[in-house]
Amino acid sequence: MQVLSVVGLLQDEVDPMVSVMNVEKAPLESYADIGGLDAQIQEIKEAVELPLTHPELYEDIGIKPPKGVILYGEPSTGKTLLAKAVANSTPATFLNVVGSELIQKYLGDGPKLVRELFRVADDLSPSVVFIDEIDAVGTKSYDAHSGGEREIQRTMLELLNQLDGFDSGGDVKVILATNRIESLDPALLRPGRIDRKIEFPLPDKKTRRRIFQIHTSRMTLADDVNFEEFVMTKDEFSGADIKAICAEAGLLALRERRMKVTHADFKKAKEKVMYKKKEGVPKGSICRWWPVPLAGKYMCILLVIFSF
Repeated sequence: MQVLSVVGLLQDEVDPMVSVMNVEKAPLESYADIGGLDAQIQEIKEAVELPLTHPELYEDIGIKPPKGVILYGEPSTGKTLLAKAVANSTPATFLNVVGSELIQKYLGDGPKLVRELFRVADDLSPSVVFIDEIDAVGTKSYDAHSGGEREIQRTMLELLNQLDGFDSGGDVKVILATNRIESLDPALLRPGRIDRKIEFPLPDKKTRRRIFQIHTSRMTLADDVNFEEFVMTKDEFSGADIKAICAEAGLLALRERRMKVTHADFKKAKEKVMYKKKEGVPKGSICRWWPVPLAGKYMCILLVIFSF
């Protein structure tokens, strides 16, 4: 009689949970793909690129380079793009993970994934660890009433521990990104963990003009195209909005079998993109009770009328 039993499990060389990371040896994005953001590019070069490419400069002047950087501001303003561009300009491996992916189902898996993330970063060094939407795990401390909340706090504490555990002069740099920096725990943002905070505002007129130039550089434009109309508008565009407008204008031209994109295409594209951006967000509502007949009697129902 044969008896089969499990006596142990062989561990994988790399934890399977690391599959949530997007590991790129050399991101394709570069500084040339970024419109404007000159001040932000200069700051991230000093904080991330220079310590990886010329660490001796910091030693000569007698200071330690920043350990971590946080990019914050409005959505779609170029935070992820700049993080990839700085990795492209160095020999670093780019590890990209979203903050919500660090929240795991089972007890202890979240902290374990954070430890594995930094272990892989050290093994593949020089490397840049980019954690997007860090507010998913890095919110201010509060009294945890459920197991899920306590697990998020444990994941946050492990992240703080990892930030404390590596040398700022080493070959691993951390970049965080968030749209809501005000919600983050001050313990995460203190000097020694995150030493540089870089704000990303919505693009100004000069930056809008540059972004339009980047995204239309390979497009065949008609002579009547005038980007100044869109540059000077009062509508709030992000860099992603401008990219979407250019792509949509090109599709409108293709739909009509035209090989040149006209100014009218850009106007229609702008209206469509801005409508989609505001879609589903009511500006206000009117609530009214309305009588309806039901089983020989009048009943009142509440109608909510949204105004746009």
